[in-house]
Amino acid sequence: MWGSLRLLLKLNLKGKLHVPQSKSIQPKGPARTRFAPSPTGYLHLGSLRTALYNYLLAKSTGGQFLLRLEDTDQKRLVPDAEANIYKSLNWTGLRPDESPEVGGPYGPYKQSERKSIYKEYADQLIKAGYAYKCYCSKDRLLHLRETAMALKPPTTVTYDRKCLHAPEGEEEFTFRFKSPERYEAFTDLLHGKLDLQPLVNPTDRRFDDFVILKLDGLPTYHFANVVDDHLMKITHVIRGEEWLAATPKHIAMYRAFGWEPPQFIHIPLLTSLTDKKLSKRQGDIGVLSMKDEGILPEALTNFAALFGWSPPRPEKGKPTSEVMSLEDLVSKFLLDHLTKGNAKVNDNKLHFFNKSHLLSRISEPSSLEKLVDETFPGFKKVTNGEFSKDFWSHLIQNVGPNVSSIQEIQNVHTYFFKEVDLAESKMPSEKEKCLSILQTIRRAQTSDSPFPVDDILKTNPELKKKDLFQAARFALAGGVSGITIPTLINILGYEKYVERLDNAIVFLEAEIL
Repeated sequence: MWGSLRLLLKLNLKGKLHVPQSKSIQPKGPARTRFAPSPTGYLHLGSLRTALYNYLLAKSTGGQFLLRLEDTDQKRLVPDAEANIYKSLNWTGLRPDESPEVGGPYGPYKQSERKSIYKEYADQLIKAGYAYKCYCSKDRLLHLRETAMALKPPTTVTYDRKCLHAPEGEEEFTFRFKSPERYEAFTDLLHGKLDLQPLVNPTDRRFDDFVILKLDGLPTYHFANVVDDHLMKITHVIRGEEWLAATPKHIAMYRAFGWEPPQFIHIPLLTSLTDKKLSKRQGDIGVLSMKDEGILPEALTNFAALFGWSPPRPEKGKPTSEVMSLEDLVSKFLLDHLTKGNAKVNDNKLHFFNKSHLLSRISEPSSLEKLVDETFPGFKKVTNGEFSKDFWSHLIQNVGPNVSSIQEIQNVHTYFFKEVDLAESKMPSEKEKCLSILQTIRRAQTSDSPFPVDDILKTNPELKKKDLFQAARFALAGGVSGITIPTLINILGYEKYVERLDNAIVFLEAEIL
């Protein structure tokens, strides 16, 4: 609720906010939802969360989830953004029932291919007196905006309706919607009843007559959004809180057509730890960039779901866990458990979820096999094809439980498939002591007992177990921590283990001389 209040103040809107009643807001019948991104940038975390909530609402009610591309802003389109959206949704498991890729009964699902549809419905509004043609030049419209801001008090709406009763002209024109004298209040399922009105100057009246068709004949977001949601039979719209201020416009158009609006749910913003709204152009949080960093799709959906929603509390006495697969999220999702405050993105939680889901995959044979198949091409590229898929599988099974991502094996624990560069490794603080310990290990070890810790400590009571392990880690892994010495030896094999002990002994002897 407080996020909405701050938004109203920021937008200089007159608004009243009422707390919703305590009854359930979860729909009783199947919901048809949509995710309607603009391919002007790659799919990022905030957009993924919006898609996820729409997907969960549809699937939890036995409904359908649609993907529609709002690509009418042709100048800002990014060439590969459309493909990025498809890949991102498919990778995370949020596969739409209807989309530009799979088709459906209410297509086309790209707004750029629906131009004739928008013209038909704009003409209907013209005929009914709810819209009119505007012949004003860009310079005149800019002047209107500048003078509106200079008024005291300023107004958030700028047009003076010069063209409302203008005769037909030959110059280029846009279509404007004739806004009502007062927008009707509406109910947001999350925030309750809202009464949002634009600020106007009483001595210089301007109007919120927004453009619905541009000079190129393509629709604006507001108009296409309403027409498409109605024709595609959308029942519930979950979108970011930044669209609250536009909702009265949308409802006014629904009323002009005589259509029933869908139910609206405006979710809070995602922010960084410094309280800045996340941008779709922040490449470090792009969905597919997270895939490249070794984040599992189920970990990312788990992570995104909890930014604005919490699962139902378990029955008394039953354990609770925030670790959930996509199927778990579908089974538990209720609109009633959405939250109102802005959510801060903290990567620590993401890495926790990733480690949990990675453990789950490793422990299940079919999931492990799929994980090995998916990640082996990347490992093969890193190692120039020198190691087999069986070795990679062995590595994942033994090292996976100790890391937070597959990429960590390839980027941090490289000593499993590359020789240790001792000169570039973290040097032991006492070289002579480390050398002595490694020589002791070398004398005591056998193929049956390669690292006889108890025997060494028993015959060398002056040694500490900590020093013994640190020396061995320097020789085997260049000092990189995280993997137990027995696991290191098991993966490297006895011959490679002995070879690295000998290499480290020779290296330290040369360093000490």
